[in-house]
Amino acid sequence: MERLQKVIAHAGIASRRKAEKLILEGKVKVNGNVVRELGVKVSDQDQVEVNGIPVEREEPVYYMLYKPRGVISSVKDEKGRKVVTDYFKELDKRIYPIGRLDYDTSGLLLLTNDGEFANLLMHPRYKIEKVYIVKVKGIPNKMELKQLEKGVLLEDGMTLPAKVKVKSIDKRKKTAIIELALHEGRNRQVRRMFEKIGHPVMKLKREKYAFLDLQGMNPGDIRELTPHEVKQLRALAQFGHHSL
Repeated sequence: MERLQKVIAHAGIASRRKAEKLILEGKVKVNGNVVRELGVKVSDQDQVEVNGIPVEREEPVYYMLYKPRGVISSVKDEKGRKVVTDYFKELDKRIYPIGRLDYDTSGLLLLTNDGEFANLLMHPRYKIEKVYIVKVKGIPNKMELKQLEKGVLLEDGMTLPAKVKVKSIDKRKKTAIIELALHEGRNRQVRRMFEKIGHPVMKLKREKYAFLDLQGMNPGDIRELTPHEVKQLRALAQFGHHSL
């Protein structure tokens, strides 16, 4: 179920704000009845009309992007910087990223035009594991790594337990590469966690999202998710396990 104004905006008829105005003006019908309230939600089965013209729903699409560094996880940027949707110029549908990766973070990002699916994956209640490869300044000791595993107190509260694995250490350059698996996705969380234990992040990449990984992909590559992968992600978000 999605909000009526969102469905209208998605169909490309009007912006969400304009769609709200159309609803308030009584120009929108659901199943033949005029709707004037903004909170109304509709399903795929409902017939929506704007000014007497039926709204065509877009086919849902699901993509994975290997986001390069220096790209904004957004649909547009006021400063004219490159955004993730620039990689989908050929696509005639309005898609948006599920969650975000920082400007200077690379890695796996999902994009879709399916609002319900996006909300499902982003909801903190549904614990989807994300794996990051982190290059940090200095070499964290056992105590510091243990702290990351147990949870670090950030200004917006304690982080959930994480899985931590040291991939490699460069004693000469005094850097370490660490794999970190998280079940939450607060703003700049990985960077803030390492900052907190005194090892600032030099380079950050999201390697995995649930069972999806970047195998065979280069920065800037995109691929469509298979219907089976979409089904698995849904099941994982809702029930915490893959459906076979």
